[in-house]
Amino acid sequence: MKYIVILCDGMADEPLEMLGGRTPLEASRTPNMDLLAQSSEIGMVRTVPAGMAPGSDTANLSVLGYDPQKYYSGRSPLEALSIGAELGDSDVSFRCNLVTLSEEEARYGDRTILDHSSGEISTEDAEVLLNALKEELETEGYTFYAGTSYRHLLIWHNGRTMELTAPHDILTRKIGEYLPSDPVLRDMMVRSYEILKDHPINVKRRAEGKNPANSAWFWGAGTRPALTSFEEKNGVRGVMISAVDLLKGIAVGAGMHNILVDGANGGLHTNYTGKGQAAVKALTEDGYDFVYVHIEAPDEMGHQGSAEDKIRAIEYIDAQVIGPVAEALDRAGVDFRMLVMPDHPTPVRVRTHTSDPVPYMLYDSTKKATGKDRYCEKTGRETGQYLEQGWKLLDRLLEK
Repeated sequence: MKYIVILCDGMADEPLEMLGGRTPLEASRTPNMDLLAQSSEIGMVRTVPAGMAPGSDTANLSVLGYDPQKYYSGRSPLEALSIGAELGDSDVSFRCNLVTLSEEEARYGDRTILDHSSGEISTEDAEVLLNALKEELETEGYTFYAGTSYRHLLIWHNGRTMELTAPHDILTRKIGEYLPSDPVLRDMMVRSYEILKDHPINVKRRAEGKNPANSAWFWGAGTRPALTSFEEKNGVRGVMISAVDLLKGIAVGAGMHNILVDGANGGLHTNYTGKGQAAVKALTEDGYDFVYVHIEAPDEMGHQGSAEDKIRAIEYIDAQVIGPVAEALDRAGVDFRMLVMPDHPTPVRVRTHTSDPVPYMLYDSTKKATGKDRYCEKTGRETGQYLEQGWKLLDRLLEK
């Protein structure tokens, strides 16, 4: 038996009037999910424990079978593992987003966050901008590391953790009350705007009608994590397929391998087909028992507030990942169990994460068709299947 998780980040949502009272998942054309639903267990699961922030960090730890209340030590340290940043025992890691701030106001604190991703800026452009910040802001106590697209890191050596707000949680709000209380971090953010606003990269982006990446934004503070080995814990050899440093970092911490797919960028137009093909190869040729395919696009479209693009992302996943993977494994004569689910909701209405339970679909290729004919939030609730401790769902997938 082989095992595969198709993690559709932020796919769960709320009924929308513009979609006739349906969610984006309900409104999507998903013939492959619907076919698998007939031989699947469908239900609801809480991936974010009560009292914890509904982030992709806590939620994906749950889906991978790690109790976030036991293993979570902050978001950015997991990303630090992915990009090879050195974290000492007394170091604190921060996510450093390159964001788009409004530019009409005189005071930095009066500006608003217009885009948490700077128009899904390319990694190449972002690295140039991050190097500009490194030249001006980096000191013996603070080190910047380039990541992917808008997602980068700052390490504060011998630093301290603090509560900071994620930029996607305060879109269109004035940023003054959300700035760090620490004067050095706050000053670096203010100075970052002056460094980046007229950088040639941003002058070019404005001319092309793109959002400028005109400020750094620090959040997600944490210390070095300690995850137990995924293989030792579960008895299966696992691999991660993701374009996002957070997920790649979780894999590193769990002793899983990472497969990098050309053209996978965490955006709406990522290489869906390549991810699916890599998953099939890992299971049928490379000796892996378990594959975790993480796809960021639905989450990004939720943050952008676009129901249309969120539907498009879901349909791409269905047509280019779920269907081809299931068909390829069937052709190879492989028995497999596939878990399809989001990590958390990212409702278009609020443009940020929520901690509500999410629908899951657990398909078994050896089972006959006895289930529902549709996978969505509504059918998840109708089945009555509910798992409060999301980190135990993996055991159900692995039939432990």
